[in-house]
Amino acid sequence: MFSTLRSRAFARGRRSDRWVTGVTGAFLAAFVLASLLSPRTVGAVVDTAFTWSARWFGAYWQLLMLATFVVVTVLAFSRYGRVRMGGADAPEFGRFTWVAMIATTLLAAGGVFWAAAEPIAHYASAPPRYADAAGGTERAAVAMAQSFVHWGFIAWAAGGSLATLVMMRGVEKGMPLRPRTLLWPLMGERVRTHWIGAVVDISCVLAVVAGTVGPIGFLGLQISYITGALFGLPDTYAVQALIILGLTVVAAISVLSGIHRGIQLLSRANVWLALVLIAAVVSMASLPFVVDLYLQASTVHAREFLAMSLYRGDEVWLGYWTLFFFGWFLGFGPMMAIFFARISRGRTVRDIYVGATVLPTVVTTVWFTALGGTGIWLEQRDPGAVTGPYAEDGLPAAALSILEALPMTALLGVLTVLVALIFLASTLDSMSYAIAASSMREGEPSGLVRAVWCVGMGLAAVALLLVGDGGIQALQSFIVVTAVPVGLIMLPTLWTTPPLLRAMAVEQGIVGPSRSPSPHAEPEGSRTPEAGTPVG
Repeated sequence: MFSTLRSRAFARGRRSDRWVTGVTGAFLAAFVLASLLSPRTVGAVVDTAFTWSARWFGAYWQLLMLATFVVVTVLAFSRYGRVRMGGADAPEFGRFTWVAMIATTLLAAGGVFWAAAEPIAHYASAPPRYADAAGGTERAAVAMAQSFVHWGFIAWAAGGSLATLVMMRGVEKGMPLRPRTLLWPLMGERVRTHWIGAVVDISCVLAVVAGTVGPIGFLGLQISYITGALFGLPDTYAVQALIILGLTVVAAISVLSGIHRGIQLLSRANVWLALVLIAAVVSMASLPFVVDLYLQASTVHAREFLAMSLYRGDEVWLGYWTLFFFGWFLGFGPMMAIFFARISRGRTVRDIYVGATVLPTVVTTVWFTALGGTGIWLEQRDPGAVTGPYAEDGLPAAALSILEALPMTALLGVLTVLVALIFLASTLDSMSYAIAASSMREGEPSGLVRAVWCVGMGLAAVALLLVGDGGIQALQSFIVVTAVPVGLIMLPTLWTTPPLLRAMAVEQGIVGPSRSPSPHAEPEGSRTPEAGTPVG
């Protein structure tokens, strides 16, 4: 059936949404231009908006993301967990490839450098709630557990759960693979042409563009810093720009080769290189310490999960850490859902939950413990070895100080740079697909359209490097501002997903029909796949 739908789609051709493409492209260009002409003004405006967003929506984001994780967990382990999504009888991708493609989408947002720096930051200065934690093992476990909260179940559940399920059901019913489909259970087919649908698409595209361009530029600065310190290369704008352009070329080639080739190869390469890096780091450090720290941090994580997730104390700390990450990942949510929906057809609700929330969380926490835990081990052996450079030079210095304290620094440096670059290339590839799909009225986005978005984000990052850290950091903070409308878009999935799964469970014979069926179990006027706009 899906092959027939795909053929019909290509027969009718592709149609882009000029409103979404035009408004988002113009806004990004205006932001870059304003940053170049008046970086201080742009930075001040973004900082003010960031502070306002965190203050007024921070508690809402914390509750929304926690509730999303709780609801999808309950659904996954209920009888609805056996519902098969996407209208396909068998998965399109093998499990290893599928999980690899999922895991690289969020980790690339800063997995290498945050994994080294965040645990060290929390170890050097404990989170306010745990300021009285003793030194040594207890303080290290708290530092790792706080990092687990920021990058773990809640972060992955933002995109790999309810939003993905609503998106997949909507596409099965003929809706487009676009953010507006998240409101389909509430608005029905009106969301296709209603102005609210356009606002939803534009808001979500802006959020993910800002959240992707920022890390691209920041990564250029960080890689330039590390290669300069380890290999003597000049830490100049030219080197930074070349790094970003090289990364963009790799991602563009992957984009043009299609989902079934390029991104699969990048994702698999990511996983194997990351495993090699982890093995090399822990074998040169203390494997028993890292394993013990992971077990203790996991215990603290389980015990303090709610307290850490819902902490509302120190406003400055909260905005710099928890709300920054939650806003960032919430902004990524709809686009992650689009990509996950595209590659998850034929899988059950429980399978999607395990593969898009649980396994990526395990991968992320192991990754953070291997790098950050090694940094803590080095710091305990030689106080100031890692915290000193981190306090002086910030995020990139944490990763570099860990590498410099281990044998075979040059080899580890090369591995770290390669892993970081491929991680981000994978994310640039997958998000280019999601953005391009969001800009299409009909049909699958072509490789050329995806490549244009990919190259455009790379060039925007290069331009913002002229401003320096201020331009890139302003753009990273801007994603927290864009999380305000995205948070409102994601809210309805909390109560619209269960009825959708109930209707599918009845269709698939998993449960019997209700004696008093809810008139809102499916949106009125929803169409069958044969009558809808086929996607993918």
